[in-house]
Amino acid sequence: MPALLERLGLHRPELRAWATYDWAVSAMQTTITAAVFPIYFVRVASAGLPAGRGAQQLAYANTLGMALVVLLSPVLGALADHSAAKKRFLAGFALLGAAACAAMFLVGRGDVTLASALYAAAMVGAAGSMAFYGALLPHVARADEIDRVSTAGYALGYVGGGVLLALNLAWIQLPGAFGLPSGPGLTPDEATLPTRLAFLSVGVWWLAFTVPLLRRVAEPPATREAGEPAGRAVAASFVRLAHTARELRGFRQAALLLLAFAVYNDGIQTIIKLATAYGTELGIGQSTLIAAILVVQFVGVPFAFAFGALAGRIGTKRAVLLGLAAYVVITALAYGMRTGTHFLLLAVLVGTVQGGTQALSRSLFASMVPPHRSGEFFGFFGVFEKFSGLLGPLLFAVVVGAGGTSRAAILSIVAFFVVGMALLSRVDVAAGQAYARRAEEEAARLSPSVNTAGTDRP
Repeated sequence: MPALLERLGLHRPELRAWATYDWAVSAMQTTITAAVFPIYFVRVASAGLPAGRGAQQLAYANTLGMALVVLLSPVLGALADHSAAKKRFLAGFALLGAAACAAMFLVGRGDVTLASALYAAAMVGAAGSMAFYGALLPHVARADEIDRVSTAGYALGYVGGGVLLALNLAWIQLPGAFGLPSGPGLTPDEATLPTRLAFLSVGVWWLAFTVPLLRRVAEPPATREAGEPAGRAVAASFVRLAHTARELRGFRQAALLLLAFAVYNDGIQTIIKLATAYGTELGIGQSTLIAAILVVQFVGVPFAFAFGALAGRIGTKRAVLLGLAAYVVITALAYGMRTGTHFLLLAVLVGTVQGGTQALSRSLFASMVPPHRSGEFFGFFGVFEKFSGLLGPLLFAVVVGAGGTSRAAILSIVAFFVVGMALLSRVDVAAGQAYARRAEEEAARLSPSVNTAGTDRP
């Protein structure tokens, strides 16, 4: 068992505790972002709107949430480093997101404004917390572990999100078996109760499985000098943020990776967030749509680990490029999708590449930044990641609003993958990693108190 855990990247308590947060937040990403809530949003919250406008409103709500995170992430990342508050910020954003998910229990027929606001808040909570979660990675994992640990987190996320989604699907499809109202003659509130309970369950699940990280993962020390007043942390965070922006010109390979990631992740996020809304408008049944998301979750578990192993054989960059090439094929096939069977087959294909592509992108970036500045650099990573979750859905909404079809909007996503692959192919990974090592060594030489966790762990 110890040997297996080491191969999986889960061989120390703090690694398992860190990865458990993926298990926690992925429940929101499956039930709220990908599966149940988009269907509920289109059919219930958007009731009374013209055909096609439900998916458009959901896309706008996503854009609002992501725009807020884009504005907040870099400042909060610098502040977290400066004041040793990564875990506290993660907990705060997790609480915001979990509360928003739980409050979705209150959304009824035609409550599109309330549904949009809560969805945007949940997006902010998830995206904000993940920025600090990623910033902890180079502190809990050594350089030779980072790919395995990152992919292990994604794999656990697939399992956790899939388990709760399966439970949600069970009581939505068979409410009577769980003592919930069922049969004909139900009031609107009774008919939607199982689905609204699914939203409530996400909030509880999210908070409960955040606890291991808060208890077992150590907070990296502050970067402020000893004796510096804590009240100056906010002002100092802006100074450090500007400094990091300037330094990104020196970390040229990491900056190029960020740009490539911003482009191709836009396509990935658009597929994740709008696939079920797209399927709903094509007339595919709710059971098939939710089952497809379950397929993605459970197919994704072995393939997330497989991508970690593949990266060890062919290199992380090549493994990501392979995943992106698969996404080009997936998007083209989605344009011609007609039936529920087509949707399920596409779900299998997505499951093979989704987790591995994202996990390796995260670990590749982590390998090209100095660990003692991880919060600041992952603040920028969060900006690019969330900005990339903004343009794709916005483009989708604009195409539909201009009189186009959802099919045309989906097909346009191919461009994000093609351009992202072209940019990623130009990243010199070895040069980027060497520059990060030199920056870390120089910081340690100039200030021996600088923590270099992640490079000197026993």
